[in-house]
This record gives sequence, C-alpha cells and structure tokens, in this order.
Amino acid sequence: MTRHIVVGIDIGTSQIKVVIAEGLTEHGHLVPKIIGTGSSESKGVYRGYIADSNEAAKSIVVAVRRAEKIAGVKVKRAYVSFGGIGLGSVVANGSVVISRADLEITDRDISLALEAAEATIPPATSINRKIINTVPIEYKIDGKVVWGPALGLKAGKLEVRALFITCLEHHLATLISTVEMADIEVIDVVASPVALSFVTLSKKQKRVGCLLADIGAETLSIVVFENNNIISLEVFPIGGDDITNDIALGLKISPEDAESVKLGSERRFVYPKRKLEEIVKARLHDYFELINIHLKSIGRNALLPAGIIIAGGGAAMFDIRSIAENSLKLPSQLAEVYFGNTTEGKIKDRTWAVACGLSIVGFNTTDVGYSLGIRNGSFIRESGKRWGRVVLRWVSQFLP
Repeated sequence: MTRHIVVGIDIGTSQIKVVIAEGLTEHGHLVPKIIGTGSSESKGVYRGYIADSNEAAKSIVVAVRRAEKIAGVKVKRAYVSFGGIGLGSVVANGSVVISRADLEITDRDISLALEAAEATIPPATSINRKIINTVPIEYKIDGKVVWGPALGLKAGKLEVRALFITCLEHHLATLISTVEMADIEVIDVVASPVALSFVTLSKKQKRVGCLLADIGAETLSIVVFENNNIISLEVFPIGGDDITNDIALGLKISPEDAESVKLGSERRFVYPKRKLEEIVKARLHDYFELINIHLKSIGRNALLPAGIIIAGGGAAMFDIRSIAENSLKLPSQLAEVYFGNTTEGKIKDRTWAVACGLSIVGFNTTDVGYSLGIRNGSFIRESGKRWGRVVLRWVSQFLP
C-alpha cells in the first residue's frame, strides 16, 4: 500500500523548518502524524525573502536531510511557505450574469466572478506582483448576501467580494528556484499566515472575528478573520530581532547576550530589570500600534470578539498579552498549535506551526484534488470551489 506522505517547508527569517507527515486513517478519518522534523539556520534570507539563493539552498538541504533521517523517507516534493515583506493582499469585487437558462449558479459562474474581481485590481496595485492565494469573502445573488455557498442557488446575477493574497513576483521566482536548487519540487506556495491559521485558530475564533499575529525574527505578519473567511493580510518589516537590538543598545551588552536576556535565560550577570521592561514594552507598544492602525483602515479596530492570538518566536516575550490588550482594546492569548494525533493534540514549540500548517494544506489538497497555489496554472480552478471553506471543513476535526 502506498504511503501518504506530505512535506511542509517553512523558510523563515531565522530558521528553516521542515515537517514530514504521514496520513493515517483512523475511524474513517484521515489523521496526519508527524514522522520527521528538521531545522537549520536561515542563511541567505533577509526580512523573509531570499537574498542569497546558494546559501538558502544549502540551509534547506541541511533541514531536509535532518528530517529525512528521522522519517526514513526521501523528500522529493514539498509545500512551501511564502512570508516576508513582499507579501500583501488586496480586496476586489466582481460580478457575472448567470449563464444557464434555468438561472442555476454553476462552478463556471463562480470562477468567472472571481476572474472578474481579479480584473478590477488597479494596475498600480498589481504591478510586479503575483497572486498566490485567493479567498472569496462574500457572495451576493441579485444584490442579496448569501449565507453559505452560492453554488446551486438560482439568480440572474452573481457578485463576489474576494481577497487576493499577493507577493512580489521576483521574490516568488527566487523562492521556487532556490527550493529546486535543493532538488525538491515545489508543489504549491502558500502564504505563511494562512498556513499558520490552519493549526492555531479554532472554528469559533474564525467565525466571530479574530486577528492572528505572527512575530518572527525580522517580520510581523497579521491576518484577520471574520465569518470563517480571511478579510485582510499584512506584513510589517519588524520583528523580534529589533527588540534584541534595542536591548543590546539599552543595556550595553552584545546581541547574543541581549537575545538571552529577552528570553529570560541569561543568568551570568545582573541587569536592571525595570529598564529591560521599559525597552521591551516600548517596542511592543509600537508593534501593536501598527496593528491597530491597520485595523482602523479596514474598520475592525476593537471589533474582533475573539481578540488577538499571538504566535511565532516573539510570543514568548514577557507581558506581551497585557501589552496587546492595552494597545488594541481586545482580548489576547498566546497561540496553541494543534496537529493530528500528537500528544493531547498540541505541539509545544510555536515555531513549528507554519510547517505543520503546510502539511495540513497538503493532505487536504490531495484529498479534494484541488490546489491553492500557482504551480498548476491559474489560481482559480475550473471547479470553482471555495478553498477556504473546503480546508476549514476538513481541518475542523483537529481543532478545539
């Protein structure tokens, strides 16, 4: 019997994480199990994009080989994350007249509506950018909002409001060629915050409205959910390393010691804790202020009942929850990573979340024969399926 293996490669600004998972059938459901992991320092990567392909490819090889050794399988194909400052999103609207004589909405009508929405994106916004994922936010039939899928309903006109997740085209080309330099075929490319959401957010959080913030080493990524759909995605060129640098300057210590102090593991010397708290709080306040400005721009400031969920390596910083609550006027919590049949369904180290999310995407796209990315041609498939709804339905069995 052929083994169902999926590989996720998360190319982060600090580390490259590789997860090899195998799909097992339990009680009639496909349940993923992690059989190998590997990591390495992200060399040649800056602010989330690849600056030196040769160095980055070597780092990928190291991480993959470590995962292969544990899993006992050879990695040939993988799902890869795209993060960094080249990532962004744009919302657009499109509409079509229903083609069938009986006015029933078909897959083709939905695909054409999404294509019409893409066509309305301003050239100034889309220049030098590539759409890697698309998320239908809302459908309307004859001017009325559809609560649920539009497929199969009857109407004269179908309208769609969609979120297009984009990235800088040359960054994407470099990412794919770099992974291929490591002798690995890229099956699909998925935005890092999207992959992260599959293993950190519950159905209820996505439905009522929440913000997922991923504080990486050099970038801060946020994605906003409402009514089970992504409504906004943004990446800021700041991260945990900036706080480390502030601590190094403020306490007059080396960056290495500053990193240990930030994480609370430095015990070799005495430092003024009050000053440390002031440094960290000041920088975190700036981070959350940027997030709040973005929420105001989309009309969601202080209006997300499930609040902010904080993920990434930076989530370990002290007092981050209270700072987030005071800055955003929203409830806050640290992200928990849920994956398959791991112990109690949780993974303790949040830095593996994106790689785990990629494997979830991989199992799902294999099952439904539907791809999220760009490697198989147009991001809009002829099936017209709402990938977000399909993935949410499948992954729901692993979430609280």
